[in-house]
Amino acid sequence: MMNTDMLWDPLRRKSVAATPEEEVRQWFISAVLHMGMKVPEHMMGSEVSLVQGEKRFRADIVVYGRDAAPLMIVECKRPDVPLDQDVVDQAIRYNNILNVKYIAITNGVKTFLFGRTGEGFRFLEKAPSWEEMV
Repeated sequence: MMNTDMLWDPLRRKSVAATPEEEVRQWFISAVLHMGMKVPEHMMGSEVSLVQGEKRFRADIVVYGRDAAPLMIVECKRPDVPLDQDVVDQAIRYNNILNVKYIAITNGVKTFLFGRTGEGFRFLEKAPSWEEMV
């Protein structure tokens, strides 16, 4: 019998609690990144530990380039959490550590993608493929 309170995370290679945020994370890994943007599974990490000074953070999803350098940060929220400035600021804090080219924020209902332009980021109308990102 299958435990419906758990979801398989192919990146962490283990079952994890099926919280609303985790459902969004697993949907994004599978449907958007792997199938949509053609990101190879081995080029993604979930719940990636980050350290800045004394502070510890966990990025929901990090996509890596061929050189294993971080390429994209994805911040996932539950479907009932609005994608407001606080969520953008959280992703930008993680970017201050990782220095990525792309940022995505999603609650499973809405998804916003941003690409680096010089010192800042701009909204992207369309998700680039992993090949385009690298």
